[in-house]
Amino acid sequence: MPLNCSSLATKVPHTLGGLKTTATTTTIHVGGGGFFNLFSKTHQNNSLYIASLSLNKRNSSQRYCLSSSSSSSFVMEDTKDMVFSTLEPGKYSKELDIAVRAVQMACFLCQKVQESLISKTTSQLQAKDDNSPVTIADWSVQATVSWILSETLGSRNVAIIAEEDVQTLSKADSAGLLEAVVQTVNDCLAEAPRFGLKAPGTSLGSSEVLEAISRCNSTGGPNGRFWALDPVDGTLGFVRGDQYAVALALIEDGEVVLGVLGCPNYPMRKEWLSYHHRYHRIISKLTPPTSESWDKGCVIYTRRGSGEAWMQPLIQGHKKLVWPNSATPVKVSTIENPALATFCEPVEKANSSHSFTAGLAHSVGLRKQPLRVYSMVKYAAIARGDAEIFMKFARAGYKEKIWDHAAGVIIIQEAGGVVTDAGGRPLDFSKGMYLEGLDRGIIACAGAKLHEKITRAVDASWNSSSL
Repeated sequence: MPLNCSSLATKVPHTLGGLKTTATTTTIHVGGGGFFNLFSKTHQNNSLYIASLSLNKRNSSQRYCLSSSSSSSFVMEDTKDMVFSTLEPGKYSKELDIAVRAVQMACFLCQKVQESLISKTTSQLQAKDDNSPVTIADWSVQATVSWILSETLGSRNVAIIAEEDVQTLSKADSAGLLEAVVQTVNDCLAEAPRFGLKAPGTSLGSSEVLEAISRCNSTGGPNGRFWALDPVDGTLGFVRGDQYAVALALIEDGEVVLGVLGCPNYPMRKEWLSYHHRYHRIISKLTPPTSESWDKGCVIYTRRGSGEAWMQPLIQGHKKLVWPNSATPVKVSTIENPALATFCEPVEKANSSHSFTAGLAHSVGLRKQPLRVYSMVKYAAIARGDAEIFMKFARAGYKEKIWDHAAGVIIIQEAGGVVTDAGGRPLDFSKGMYLEGLDRGIIACAGAKLHEKITRAVDASWNSSSL
């Protein structure tokens, strides 16, 4: 979230990567009805100054970074489109701070495992009972995120509902797989200081890793607070070197209150989203390292009621995650004409109807080729303005799980979009593991007018469908 200083010379304690800092805000009024906020953070003998110059309209704001080694002088640097995304003090700030760091770490873990899968072997691929693939990344991310949340927020305060269990890993013939998961988790947690988190004092053993995974046994429901985690959403995309996501959301009393979506393979140029995964290595080789390439992922996050969603790049190489870090706001597209809109749909036909969405798209005037990508990257595409519509109509018998949607839904909503079921009702995250009572399907749009056109078309076409 952006820095939002409104008080006069107010000191606010703030935890920065485990270090205590003191924040001071000073407001100076300037001409033209604007004001100048000087925000300083002091740690030891160094000070970080961030100033926000706001004129009458919010969109006219400019922000500057002021840096100095002492409080007596500073240098102003125009950051233009770069915004320093310090979490403003408020509800869920600590949780969002930790969640973003945890997802950044999870993306780092996934990138390492995916590189291994693509370049070496698929022996790390296993099949779950429902025949969907799962890799060591799924279990490793779940263990890592579970451990981080429990250690930073207190295990008694953390309840998690997540996709994976320990049944496969606990089998006698899975010793090698468990060993690989334990090694992957420890390798990742050893990097925790790079992400502003504390690493474990000693390496975790098999029992501790299994405990962290099995701790994600919440059943959800309408009361209390719990996290919804999909460690690797879009596992098929993951094992094919294509799009996937790490999704983490906090749900309180049935309402999603914050969402973090990590998209390690999200290209900065949206036209590359539709490239087949086999072009991945070709694009990477042909693209200069300094350019905006396929390999540059991102983390998108938001908090309920903020009216904003933010995107930060994944940290690359051996760099450290610095907070406050550079982040950019994301907003949904302003396109309202269906003829100009791009719509997303799942790649797999097993749990959605491409024929119905194709007919529906034609009926409302959608003429562009659909963007078929794995996972909640579809939600990220809409939040970032790279697409305008996401439609998913499940085949009979398929039930949507809350971890497949929670983080993406709140991010689109706070970025200015609309997400409902096909009847126009908000998605209900208070019924446990599944989105119970879903009216036909899910519709996400960049704006209310576009959403209304789609829902009307669904009503007109539904009776003639075979769903």
